[in-house]
Amino acid sequence: MDGALMDIIIQAVAGAAGDAGLGSAMKDLSLGSKAGDAITGAIGGGVVGQILAAVLGGAAGDAAGSVGGMDIGGLVQNVVGGGVGGAVVLAIIGVIRNAMKK
Repeated sequence: MDGALMDIIIQAVAGAAGDAGLGSAMKDLSLGSKAGDAITGAIGGGVVGQILAAVLGGAAGDAAGSVGGMDIGGLVQNVVGGGVGGAVVLAIIGVIRNAMKK
């Protein structure tokens, strides 16, 4: 599988997981369903993860080395970027949604 496609998949899955965690922890920011939180997280994780990869560059994992042809630094960058990105997008949407209800 292409490296860029694998990065986006990892970021989207990490974003969905980050969103599900934040949605469970902070009920007032949740969109009401796990599916809604997961979809929002996957989109946010993919977008923010790609922005982070562009800012930090693709060579972030060179210092950490690679194990069995797998770049550990790049994997960590994708998981953290996707997870944080998904949580941030859910928080922003949750705040906007709650403000519109009032």
